[in-house]
Amino acid sequence: MKTLYLECYSGISGDMTVAALLDLGASEEKLRHALDSLQVDGYTLKISRVNKMGIMAADFDVVLDEESHNHEHSHDHEHSHDHEHSHDHEHSHDHEHSHDHEHSHDHEHSHDHEHSHNHEHSHDHVHRGLREITEIIEKGDLTPGARKMALRVFQVLAEAEGLVHGKPPEEVHFHEVGAVDSIVDIVGACVCLDDLGIDRICHSEVFEGTGWVNCAHGRMPVPAPAVMQLAQKAGFSLRITRTRGEMVTPTGAAILAALAEENAVPASFTVKRVGIGAGKKDFDHANILRAMLIESGEETGADFFEAKPVMELQCNIDDATGEELALCREHLLAAGALDAAFQPLYMKKGRPAWLFTVLCRPGEEETMAKILFSETTAIGVRYSEKKRFAMQRRQKTVQTSYGEVAVKICRYGDMEKVYAEYDSARQVSESARVPLREVMQAAVWAAKEN
Repeated sequence: MKTLYLECYSGISGDMTVAALLDLGASEEKLRHALDSLQVDGYTLKISRVNKMGIMAADFDVVLDEESHNHEHSHDHEHSHDHEHSHDHEHSHDHEHSHDHEHSHDHEHSHDHEHSHNHEHSHDHVHRGLREITEIIEKGDLTPGARKMALRVFQVLAEAEGLVHGKPPEEVHFHEVGAVDSIVDIVGACVCLDDLGIDRICHSEVFEGTGWVNCAHGRMPVPAPAVMQLAQKAGFSLRITRTRGEMVTPTGAAILAALAEENAVPASFTVKRVGIGAGKKDFDHANILRAMLIESGEETGADFFEAKPVMELQCNIDDATGEELALCREHLLAAGALDAAFQPLYMKKGRPAWLFTVLCRPGEEETMAKILFSETTAIGVRYSEKKRFAMQRRQKTVQTSYGEVAVKICRYGDMEKVYAEYDSARQVSESARVPLREVMQAAVWAAKEN
């Protein structure tokens, strides 16, 4: 099993995460190919090595094209800009606007170059919402594992930003500049995680600074509101330090909230490999994120996989159609439900009905209940905390004689199970015109041989 340990003693951001994973051995070629396949432009990648207080680290920089922003962007985090830019007055003056005001979005990309837009000031910047970003990720040439992780991170981030601004996740819009950075950082991190074959991610306490950060909505306190929502949602702890400035960005916090576990760090472990990612700011300490591939001496025992709490929601429904229930199940899974299922039962007066059961992570039960209320005729939802033992899972793509097929590898101690992913195997089956079972068997054999 590959366990990744993220040491967040100088916080975490999206670009620091990608840099650390590249330094750990993730393929730069695969990363660039995946990002090039997205329908996102207006930026250039700069991957290099830098010295952070005597420590050599990888640096991942998303350099925005000059024509895409004319402000001085000292990007240190990607706050979503949900204002609609309605600007009723027609601002189409022909004179040049040099925009001397600083948009210091603090997500640790200090692009010092200044850009003075000469275009007419019609405020035509693109605002991408969760739906548009989902379409971009779905259409990209990503592995199933990388795509699933990226969609999960953006869903979690949109939910947090929605809580901050009092909007549903689907109505949160990311300003063009912030959206480019967010897409590249999040998709890049997920591509690297998938390439490294990470089974499990754990992390230390998350250290954060103090002070204020400037964004489109004005000055905001550090930690940023979205970071606080993500910390609350995921239950990870923030340690506030005396360092002035933002150390945890919403993108970095979303990666932790969606993919990692804080309390899963084993008591003792052996370090197999270390990667170091550089932050863009300079503090009174080395601004780095250390990513370690670790192995615990307890990995073959069940104690390493302690039972994790999950929330179980249930409701009885006797007046909804099968189509409504099936669509609701799809939406629950897309929103991050661990599982969703319905089974037949009989209610009072002998009426046939359905028992709808949903499993989710603690803190997500209200989101799931809202979906049940809006998508079905349910008017009440029961919920309770459960514990479960779960096999560790990861996805990978294997080559078969029929084509590439995604498989899921499940492990618990020294036990391992391999399953072909249905959607992927079905596409190959239809393309090669061979039975689905043959494709799935070939994929399992290929995975076990590797």
